[in-house]
Amino acid sequence: MAADLGELLVPYMPTIRVPKSGDRVYKTECAFSYECPLSEGGLYVCMSTFLGFGREHVERHYRKTGQCVYMHLKRHIRQKATGASGGALSRRINSKLFLDLEIDPDFNSDDYEYEDEVKLVIFPDHFEIALPNIEELPALVTIACDAVLNSKSPYRKLEQESWEDELQVSKFANNLVQIDNGVKIPPSGWKCAKCDLRENLWLNLTDGSVMCGRWFCSGSGGNGHALEHHKQMGYPLAVRLGSITPDGADVYSFDEEEAVMDPHLAKHLAHFGIDMLQMQGTENGVLDNEVKPRVSEWEVIQETGLKLKLMFGSGYTGIKNQGNSSYLSTVMQVIFSIPEFQRAYVGSLTRIFDYAPLDPTQDFNTQMGKLGYGLLSGQYSKPPAKCEIIEQVMKEEHKPKGITTHMFKALMSKEHPEFSSNRQQDAQEFFLYLINLVERNSTGLENPSDVFRFLVEERTQCCQSRKVRYTERVDHIMQLPVAMEAAKNKDELIAYDLKRREAESAKRPPPELVRAKIPFSACLQAFTEPDNVDDFWSSALQAKSAAVKTSRFASFPEYLVIQIKKFTFGLDWVPKKLDVMVDMPDILDINHLRGKGLQPGEEELPDIAPPIFIPEDPKDRFRNQFMEPPDIDESSVMQLAEMGFPLEACRKAVYYTGSMGAELAFNWIIAHMEDPDFAEPLTIPGSAATSSALPSYEQTALANQPPEEIVALISSMGFQRNQAIQALRATNNNLERALDWIFSHPESVEECANTSQAIDSEINQNGILTNNDEGPQIKDGNGRYELFAFISHVGTSTMSGHYVCHIKKEGRWVIYNDHKVTSSERPPKDLGYLYFYHRLLG
Repeated sequence: MAADLGELLVPYMPTIRVPKSGDRVYKTECAFSYECPLSEGGLYVCMSTFLGFGREHVERHYRKTGQCVYMHLKRHIRQKATGASGGALSRRINSKLFLDLEIDPDFNSDDYEYEDEVKLVIFPDHFEIALPNIEELPALVTIACDAVLNSKSPYRKLEQESWEDELQVSKFANNLVQIDNGVKIPPSGWKCAKCDLRENLWLNLTDGSVMCGRWFCSGSGGNGHALEHHKQMGYPLAVRLGSITPDGADVYSFDEEEAVMDPHLAKHLAHFGIDMLQMQGTENGVLDNEVKPRVSEWEVIQETGLKLKLMFGSGYTGIKNQGNSSYLSTVMQVIFSIPEFQRAYVGSLTRIFDYAPLDPTQDFNTQMGKLGYGLLSGQYSKPPAKCEIIEQVMKEEHKPKGITTHMFKALMSKEHPEFSSNRQQDAQEFFLYLINLVERNSTGLENPSDVFRFLVEERTQCCQSRKVRYTERVDHIMQLPVAMEAAKNKDELIAYDLKRREAESAKRPPPELVRAKIPFSACLQAFTEPDNVDDFWSSALQAKSAAVKTSRFASFPEYLVIQIKKFTFGLDWVPKKLDVMVDMPDILDINHLRGKGLQPGEEELPDIAPPIFIPEDPKDRFRNQFMEPPDIDESSVMQLAEMGFPLEACRKAVYYTGSMGAELAFNWIIAHMEDPDFAEPLTIPGSAATSSALPSYEQTALANQPPEEIVALISSMGFQRNQAIQALRATNNNLERALDWIFSHPESVEECANTSQAIDSEINQNGILTNNDEGPQIKDGNGRYELFAFISHVGTSTMSGHYVCHIKKEGRWVIYNDHKVTSSERPPKDLGYLYFYHRLLG
């Protein structure tokens, strides 16, 4: 028999690999579904790629790759036999559990026993070889099988590494030198000392300088001024502003080149006037039970104490909490309640899966389709059988299972340092990050994120000349400030604050919480109020001047997302949430907020760019900086071009922002995307480029043309030139992704020859405004909306706590609280954080 098995496996030996260090072995979950070893059909692990597949998907992988040898994993769970005394007999069928899997908490180990069944399966005949079978199998096969069985979960490994990174103490922390220069850091309003960035800012713990961080490949980040400062001065530690909580903060060591722990962080921050230890919270971000405000909020938002009916079936599948992952779960539940996302990912599921790359775990569209199907199919949300219901009633327990998002979260967060951590995150930031990924991975077909996109009309008026400038920018979310001064219960708030102070002085329990009741109309009015513009350069005066800016809608989206800006910093630097109630309307009409453009009697500011001031060069400080055109930072140009913007537009953006970094140039691009000469070559006054400008049609073609060498390379493989260009444009000129795009879009071969090259803006019959085939689509319509979902936050800050969402389905409100999905009896619409409205017809 041993010789027979050896001969049987000989043809397949080249395809059987031993997992190496760094190989990810997916033995807990299918790449295309949520099937696992506990599922009825078990899980098949490819012995070459180590990808896992459920029974309905393993055939697809075999046909696509020709890989024949798979390890089949199956865990059986049985209730233990009872002894004469009625207690469960403590015995296990196997002396060893083969699979390194977490024990399902739904099955108490005292009442259940586990049996793991492992075998090799050879396709296409499904020939099975039971394991372990050391004596009869070749040594290589035995070693490979043992390595797969003993491998750790890739997600558990990543989590462990994440926590290990956080636990490393910096060698500079104990003896950190801090300069007594009188620097005190305010709780808000930070700005990089070397550029205009106000995000991703880092405080150097030696001299108190505030500078921007590095640029990330995801399109966020900064200009690297904090690192430049370290190279000049040698100060080793910096803390990220905005990450400071009573539990710690994000600390980075430039010399050690990694995130570190600073055990003296409170002392180091206090040197600059930052007190991080005033707020005391529990591990989950909710205050202790004896502090009534947070407990009350927890009960109201989760509808604690009410009899809520469990919901099952299509669209009622929960998501298991993986530890501070509720921000992701709630956003994805709302996203897949929207028909456009359902159609784009679940409706196209077969096509997405058939044309998925060889490693589907790293493909965004595949994982979106997988998650969407898991939430909408009802396959993972089935009501218990009658016998199970009786047993659960007797035990007073009922635990809906839900699905896990390990694979999805790992993919979503691999380019984002915050979302890859185990800390709670801001649901609004994750929503915008998700929209960015949807747009980047849109394959030229339907882009479902178009339903959120709208244009904002910004009117800026110079206070001295009274002249105005109208610009438009793209946005996906409406941010409403909390108008605390408009609270309807001011007298109650004053009385409550007085009682609270008296209780603190007398060390008595605090009084019952009184929340500020804010009219939604006041928040909307605050949104429309003019804002002062800092450092405004007036082209009419050719100098800096005071200015005010107002914002209106240039278009109304299909789905309107509203964020109530509840999170802020106190004067003592403690991050806090405004504990308020806003009476959000079910029906919302914002037609009066539509912008009207330049009005009669208004005079536009001249279209003159501000003078470029180049930072002084210490090696040649006497150089005349205005005699020569400034150097253009080509690295910033390429970073922007890789995001899909025309090359010449990127050069203009970097030039007109003084080569101050990609982030500043990116903001220029967003503000000027609608300019008629947006993609035309940069013309520098007095330079040779002025006299050699190309005709406009050649300029536009050149600006939108992918690199010729990549086009030629794809064409040499037998593909049409137009097809190569279309694939490169859809994938940001990435060769590997472009080839995958071509194989996944066979229908585009015939369409490429007739691809329209029109550049002028047009309005189609569906009311969709668009600049060209590659630009963002704007779906305009009336401004009347109906509330259909909202996400609420429980806790003291976005860095802790818990998220819950309510969605209106089939005419009734449903609450999604991690894996538990129930009917909602009292949806707390006035305590939400993110609100989702859909447009009303007519």
